[in-house]
Amino acid sequence: MRFPVQLAGGLALAAIMPISTAFAQNPATPAPIPGPTTAAEAKPAVPATKPATAPPPYKIGDWTVNGSVRLRGENWNWFDTPGFDDNYTFGASLLRLGIGRQTKSADYQFELSQPTLLGLPDSAVAPPPQGQLGHGGTYRAVNGAQDGSIFLKQAFVKFKGLGSPANSLKLGRLEFWDGSEVMPKDGSLAWLKRERINHRLIGNFGFSHVQRSFDGVQFTHDTPKGNFTFLGARPTEGVFQLNGMGEVKSVHTFYGSYTKPMKSAEGRLFLLRYHDGRGLTPVDNRPAPVRAADTGDINVNTLGAHYIRTFDLAGGKADILAWGALQNGDWGSQSHRAHAVALEAGYQPAKMKWKPWLRVGYFNGSGDDTPEGALGGRHQTFFQVLPTPRIYARFPFYNLMNNEDLFAQAILRPNPKTTIRADAHRVRLSSAADSWYLGGGAFNDTVFGYQGRPSGGNKGLANIFDVSIERQLNPLTSVTLYAAHASGGGAVANVHPAGDSANYFYLELSRKF
Repeated sequence: MRFPVQLAGGLALAAIMPISTAFAQNPATPAPIPGPTTAAEAKPAVPATKPATAPPPYKIGDWTVNGSVRLRGENWNWFDTPGFDDNYTFGASLLRLGIGRQTKSADYQFELSQPTLLGLPDSAVAPPPQGQLGHGGTYRAVNGAQDGSIFLKQAFVKFKGLGSPANSLKLGRLEFWDGSEVMPKDGSLAWLKRERINHRLIGNFGFSHVQRSFDGVQFTHDTPKGNFTFLGARPTEGVFQLNGMGEVKSVHTFYGSYTKPMKSAEGRLFLLRYHDGRGLTPVDNRPAPVRAADTGDINVNTLGAHYIRTFDLAGGKADILAWGALQNGDWGSQSHRAHAVALEAGYQPAKMKWKPWLRVGYFNGSGDDTPEGALGGRHQTFFQVLPTPRIYARFPFYNLMNNEDLFAQAILRPNPKTTIRADAHRVRLSSAADSWYLGGGAFNDTVFGYQGRPSGGNKGLANIFDVSIERQLNPLTSVTLYAAHASGGGAVANVHPAGDSANYFYLELSRKF
């Protein structure tokens, strides 16, 4: 009974927060502003789910009020770490309140964000190599005793029809996630984009309670034949740091893509440039003294592509997905060469109860086989840049760096308002000489944004099973229950010899207005 009581308590703590509750009592509908303001608003229905009808938006003159409230209670039962809080529950809320206006020539959007954390563990950060024992330990380590904040989440103007009706230019503070440039009309393709393509390298880290934005410019040329998108921006602070107002001033990212819609298919080619001039000790598999002496700039170029397709097969609907990336550049004094690839396939049999969707997949992100004991050499670990890692690691104790993930997945839809998803993953390190990596990129000027833990020469990371149940209560409100179990392998046991099994649960309530 320990978990249900703890988790219910954590969600109850989040639910009594006065600011969030006040806005939840007077809901309105999300505004028809240019592009989604939250990851939740970007989410299309799972295929075969009946769309809900929302009430009309709340207007103040020509301006439309929009926003969301998210309450979540989380229970972390981390790998055993005697003497520290490796089993704890905390609550959190995230209020986002915006106002937008559309005209013939321009769209405007302004949005505030107000995250609050309650009941964080006091001692969920152990000495290296264990480090932070789940997200509760990370929030506590970064924020100390601070438990809330309010800051500007978005503030942009989008100019339309610049030289052509297909052109638009967005300037200011905005959200962006790679792969989302075009949303297919086909429900299955849309789900694949949202869950298996978007956010891999650039994202708003929407699962965290503070999230990330970008300060910069986004240009789009969008026609039925194809979409060209360019982004030049700095990431904002936030993610795990409650103070999300500032920029990470020495980090820059430049992204360009061309997306080609096709009948029952889509392809994209993209190029990404990342620069980090913060002068921090990098996280890689070299000895600590060597890394500490190598604080030069990091410049990583990524060339990649994806292709997704659905087609009729044996009385049902099948899908395939391919995603890949090649990287080069400089990692301080080292040259950087890395790669990653994802291959997936699925099948939805027709005319079956609960409308099952069965999928399998394989991902490989390269690791470094030759750790160097001196300056120089080559860095071969795939670098995930500024992603939303939790989408591809639903139990978020790993990411796509030095990662080999073989998985099977089942989605069930017993009724139009309920979706059940279960995943089984066999996760290994691509290189036993490299580290077990966690994290999702830079979020301030003092913390690198990734952690590396020694593998002890082991490839096995964990076997993971998880299940989620999402219920749409009404057109604006949903509730999600998630549970996961990880049975650690040799790499986990090397860091946590007292116990290499872990569990993670959360209960979340989301409401848009």
